[in-house]
Amino acid sequence: MPHWTEIEAAISKATGRTFRCVRRAPVGGGCINAATILDSGDTRFFVKYNRAEQLWMFEAEIAGLSAIAATSSVAVPAPLCAGVAGGDAFLVIEYLPMGPASTATAAALGTQLAALHSLAQPCFGFEMDNAIGSTPQQNPQSDDWVEFFRRHRLEYQLDLAHKAGRGGSALQTKGARLCDGLGGLFAGYSPVPSLLHGDLWSGNYAALKNGAPIIFDPAVYRGDREADLAMTELFGGFPRAFYDAYAAVSPLDPGYLVRRTLYNLYHVLNHLNLFGSGYLRQAEEMLDQLLAELE
Repeated sequence: MPHWTEIEAAISKATGRTFRCVRRAPVGGGCINAATILDSGDTRFFVKYNRAEQLWMFEAEIAGLSAIAATSSVAVPAPLCAGVAGGDAFLVIEYLPMGPASTATAAALGTQLAALHSLAQPCFGFEMDNAIGSTPQQNPQSDDWVEFFRRHRLEYQLDLAHKAGRGGSALQTKGARLCDGLGGLFAGYSPVPSLLHGDLWSGNYAALKNGAPIIFDPAVYRGDREADLAMTELFGGFPRAFYDAYAAVSPLDPGYLVRRTLYNLYHVLNHLNLFGSGYLRQAEEMLDQLLAELE
């Protein structure tokens, strides 16, 4: 457990006002970090913590939240500070009370996400590497999206699986075939760099008390906007109003229906590496679908 007095001191320094916690409320549900709400009686902050060597993840999260916030498109919690206290790394962010999400919330998020994706970006990648879950995510800056996705998304995850002995030769053989023919899935389609949340599943979206949408726990980088949309469909999906509102602003290319599987393969491979062989069959089925498209 971190030294809470050190975190209180960090909050006081960051805000310029003395912060003294009178109540801590642990927050459940996270599988990567532990979390607590610190309450001074009139001010609250949301604190994540993990092992000290994971500080880089929190520093990268600050960069990602700040990048999204700078676009003034979709709301994210404001990051305050990060550091090490009592041998644990910590991240302090704004505490925002949540309310029930509605159809209007979902539609607003679709419109706002389309606005975020429409903002011109200089290249693919990001200014720093970050994490997808607890897996390092490489973000070198590049002008070639297909090569970026091949090397730093698919091949990277396949290499992790190989080193961990997960998946065996069939996964590696199919993965290599897909990587070799990857350009064939982009015939007639030229992705442009968009700022992405990077891990936009339904658990990383909520509504504020006023019903406005908010997104959090990002794995930000600049990539094909389709990658964000695909992730929203992977674990249960978002309400129909979200997709309709997004398409009204920024219609998707017909090839998205195929590339959706490609982009979600990255996340399924990551789950294979994080959580084990329960994701192997899904990964191989997705590979078979994509390889069939290349025949």
